[in-house]
Amino acid sequence: MPTISVFYGEFCGTDAVVRELAARTGLEPITDREVLADAARISGLDTHKLEKAFCSATSVFNKFTHEKERALAFLRLAVAERLGSESLLVSGHAAHLIPREISHVLRVCLIAGLKFRVARAADERGLAEKEAIRTIGHLDQERAEWVRALRAVDDPWRPDLYDMVIPLDTTAAAAAAVLIAEHAGAPGLNATAQSRQAAQDFLLASRVGVALANEGHNVEVSTRDGNVLLTINKHVLMLSRLEEELKAIVAPVAGVRAVETRVGSGYHQDDVYRQFQFETPSKVLLVDDEKQFVQTLSERLQLRNMGTAVAYDGESALNLIAADEPEVMILDLMMPGIDGIEVLRQVKRTRPAVEVIILTGHGSEADRETCMQLGAFAYLHKPVDIEVLSQTLKDANARIQQKRRERTTGR
Repeated sequence: MPTISVFYGEFCGTDAVVRELAARTGLEPITDREVLADAARISGLDTHKLEKAFCSATSVFNKFTHEKERALAFLRLAVAERLGSESLLVSGHAAHLIPREISHVLRVCLIAGLKFRVARAADERGLAEKEAIRTIGHLDQERAEWVRALRAVDDPWRPDLYDMVIPLDTTAAAAAAVLIAEHAGAPGLNATAQSRQAAQDFLLASRVGVALANEGHNVEVSTRDGNVLLTINKHVLMLSRLEEELKAIVAPVAGVRAVETRVGSGYHQDDVYRQFQFETPSKVLLVDDEKQFVQTLSERLQLRNMGTAVAYDGESALNLIAADEPEVMILDLMMPGIDGIEVLRQVKRTRPAVEVIILTGHGSEADRETCMQLGAFAYLHKPVDIEVLSQTLKDANARIQQKRRERTTGR
């Protein structure tokens, strides 16, 4: 029996199909939950951070952190290791992580018309029609972004992406399971030497991808019979040095015979290759209504390998934090609307892990005492020496990393 992958739209009744199919075939069901758990074990990252890779929204800090690409590297390895058993039932977003070159996989899409899905949304979640349509549209958009990132196509339900597309508004769950099981028995889906080699290539490419991600690198990886090709798609000033560093990381990975590097089609675009720097904070939010000052400060910190984003008032800062949690915030006190002390108070109440550095030109000793009592990491005055600020940011990052280690070890 080959592996079966099932990608689906929400509110189509897919759970019943997957359960029936597992019972009929005896295949081990692997859902996104299992893949996320495996990826969390491999990476040491929280599952909710890994799960963000499935979402359409990309962090404003992603060009500095490579969070989405790093999460993908660990998710790919989780799937690649599972595929060693050859006979699985993989359902959810993870279905599209399996490369097309692995031919002993029956690729299935389960979908239904909007009217059917709206009715199920009402039954399952009690959603009114307009809310159901809005929710389904949002979920479909996330799936479209996911498939676009992996397959470079805009329509996640395109028939040529799958071996079977089954409409569940006209096909009962049991009948769909029977149909899939029958097709899975076709001789053309038996594992061949070439298909098994493709699975091994996928596993090696995934291991290489994780080795690079663990060192803060993000490049395209392909493998064939132990030969690794690394493609650099962003401009870098010292290309030869980067190539040597990448080769040094990849060469010791078990199974690698040779490593080759090249520049890709994106190399000559107006973008710069950035290695993720673990020793410096990569998600720094600057909050100050002095636009020229804060933009200049942002640029100076970026030159020191720190990822930054900017907000010009307290309300915007709180909205950004709610959507995309930074690691460190540099916060002015005197701002129109919500002032810095209130922002600090709300951040420490809702996002206590965020370290907040106060940077103000108008604060008093009473303000300093209030801020420190509310949980500020440091209280600095303008104008600040950039090296002093940089060291304070590194110290804040060290505290963040220590807390993460304590959570991981339970101490």
